[in-house]
Amino acid sequence: MPPAKPLPAWMTPVNLLRVSVGVALLTIALKTLAWWISGSVGLLSDAMESFVNLAGAMFALTMVTVARRPADDCHPYGHHKAEYFSSGFEGILILGAAVAILWAAGLRLLHPQPVEELSWGMGLALLSTAFNGALAWVLLRAARVHQSAALEGDARHLITDVWTSIGVVVGLLAVRATGWLWLDPLVAIGVALNILREGARLLWDASQGLMDEAMAPEQLARVQAVLDEHAAASEGAVQFDGLVSRRAGARSHLELHMHLPHDWTLGQAARERRAVEQALLHAVPGLRATIELLPRDHATVFEVLEARREQGEQRQGSGEGIA
Repeated sequence: MPPAKPLPAWMTPVNLLRVSVGVALLTIALKTLAWWISGSVGLLSDAMESFVNLAGAMFALTMVTVARRPADDCHPYGHHKAEYFSSGFEGILILGAAVAILWAAGLRLLHPQPVEELSWGMGLALLSTAFNGALAWVLLRAARVHQSAALEGDARHLITDVWTSIGVVVGLLAVRATGWLWLDPLVAIGVALNILREGARLLWDASQGLMDEAMAPEQLARVQAVLDEHAAASEGAVQFDGLVSRRAGARSHLELHMHLPHDWTLGQAARERRAVEQALLHAVPGLRATIELLPRDHATVFEVLEARREQGEQRQGSGEGIA
């Protein structure tokens, strides 16, 4: 996947999340008015999810602000993982909203009530959907550029809200066409189930980020291409191994070993490492790489111990050494 195109200077994560808060307030007003006019529990469920959008955007704004703090003695790798808390918190809010919607829809299903002024209600719902859809598109693009879990989480939630609103409008049209009042709460139940799925996905993604998930496959592919190019240019004199990676919000970390000929001077080794570092940074902007220099055919103590452990497991698996 090619690098994303640059964004206008003002489109920072903080500014975009401020816009998200403003749009959430606007959609809450529009959807609440739509429910008040129509009396539709489907529109009520849609409005309730917009409150979750507002809470999620505000928390995301707080966590992005925390993530921008520089590294300190207690956090030498920075505060970038704070964004995953935003995604997880928004997932919890989504699950709570889904339970509330299921409760309200269940009561309405047992006690159907007529809906009124559907034209105004649907019009206001579609207007708020247009705002959310446009903002979600911008946030997704910015999330790719900034490698921001908080922006992506907020965008994914807004996309869910868009589909929710469309589903509610379809349900109201069905009520108008058939006169079946139970379709309104039934659509609300479907909305709640969709919200449950999205909330669970956001929680899962947040948990993976907090557990030091590896860099994205396309990033690792660009890293490997850089290493292969430098190894080929040295005609095999330089070799790489021991590569491990992890992501922390917008920051990616990489560790690897660079094996060099025994007769190279320290100056030669330093120049080669600097060239590799510059190439890696160009391939993956924002990358933090730690390259350990080793002589050819030498391994670290940790690698030796790991190799011995793997050999022991293989012997146990094949039954060797069992009396």
